[in-house]
Parts: sequence; structure tokens; C-alpha cells
Amino acid sequence: MKKVFLSCLAVAALATACKKDKEDDGIKKGSVAQLYNGKAWTWAQVKADGTPEKLSITINDEALKSVPINSNHTGHENHLVLSLHEKHGTPFNHVLLDWNPSGHEGPMYMFPHFDFHYYFVTPAEVDATTDETKMNKFPDAAYMPAGHIAPVPGVPKMGMHWLDPTSPELGGGKPFTQTFIYGSYDGKVTFMEPMITKAFIDTTTNFSRAIPQPAKYQRSGYYPTKMSIKRHDGVTDIILEEFVQRSAS
Repeated sequence: MKKVFLSCLAVAALATACKKDKEDDGIKKGSVAQLYNGKAWTWAQVKADGTPEKLSITINDEALKSVPINSNHTGHENHLVLSLHEKHGTPFNHVLLDWNPSGHEGPMYMFPHFDFHYYFVTPAEVDATTDETKMNKFPDAAYMPAGHIAPVPGVPKMGMHWLDPTSPELGGGKPFTQTFIYGSYDGKVTFMEPMITKAFIDTTTNFSRAIPQPAKYQRSGYYPTKMSIKRHDGVTDIILEEFVQRSAS
């Protein structure tokens, strides 16, 4: 009887240790949503002190293989609001994932692609992004990376989109594959956005690029300086990483 009791204690201790290891690995998973025949979800990797290391949207292969390609459909077809784990450690509030079956406005962006909006504001505030006057109230230039431009009207329920004119599809005469965009509304920076074609995701296993940085920040917190695409084990991660602490000014 004593041996059975000790064995049970050992099993319980092992289970507790495994649970603790899982809790201590620093991965904080957010919401999971259906994306066509697959799934998409968010997760964050944080240090023991809560400092963020990575913030990611993950899409599994079942979703990527089932997204529709439709040359007659311009603009987003699937609009997913994904929440973040409460302990993600960044100034972001949630993520908006859009699938564009044949691209959207701007002739250079007429390719099937994903928009990954990492929003600083709440979903309710995004839905209220509809006033044209506020849409055209720009942040002070120091809060945007140097040289960024807003060449087209803002998008209701998204915001004004600020583009890097040195991006290959704008300044280099090359087809759009991936780019990085900032967003604003009513004088505030409201989102950061990797925008990536499906073709690029399908042919990429490991890609990283620097994120253009502004001179000043409206909110204190940890901000990403690099965006990566990692394809592995039946999933693709769209990661913001190499976070640096910034102070509002």
C-alpha cells in the first residue's frame, strides 16, 4: 500500500512539474479563430519579469491551403478580430487579420494577400474610425517613421495607412511581396501592419526584416524593431520581435 501511495505521489509531482514547465515557458496564447478550413491564433513570448520577446499571429496550413483566390473580389473577404493574452506585455490591444482574395486598392497591391493589423486601440475604437475629418487629422511627423506617406484616402473602420516610399513595390519597381505599414486616426498612431502576399508565405520558411522606427512615441511601452515569418511544423508565424522599451514624449 505504501508503494502505491508513493507511486501516486510521484505521478502527481511529475504532473505538477510538467504543468509548471508549461506555465514557465513564457508562451502566452491568445484567442483562436476559424479561418476557412483551418485556424488562426495569437501568442506572445515573455520573460519571467513580463518583458515581451515575441508577439505573433499563427496560421496553420489547413487555413493557408483553403483561402479562396477570387479575381472578382477586391478588398478583404475574411475579417478576424483576434484578442491577445492579458499578459502579452506590449502596448498592442488586439490583432485584426484580413484576407484579400485578389488584393485591394493601389495597383501595386492587387495580389492575393493578408493584412495583419496589430492595433493599439480597442475593437470598438476601430469600428468608430469613420469620421473623414478625424481620418485626415495626421499625427505629428515625429510619430511616424521618416518619409512615410499617406497617398490614398483612409479606410473606414481601419484608419489612414502610411507607406514607406522606399519599399520595393513603390520605389524599386519590383512586385509586392511584403511590406510594413503604420496607421493613424484623429492624430494618433493606431496600428502597425505587416502586409504579405500568400505567394511569399507559400515560398518562405525563414524571413526577417527591420521595422521602420519613428523618432517619438505617443504611448510608453515595448515596441518591436523586427518582423519575421517562420514556417514550421504545419504552421506559419507572423512575428513582431526584438522589442525595445520606449517612453512617451
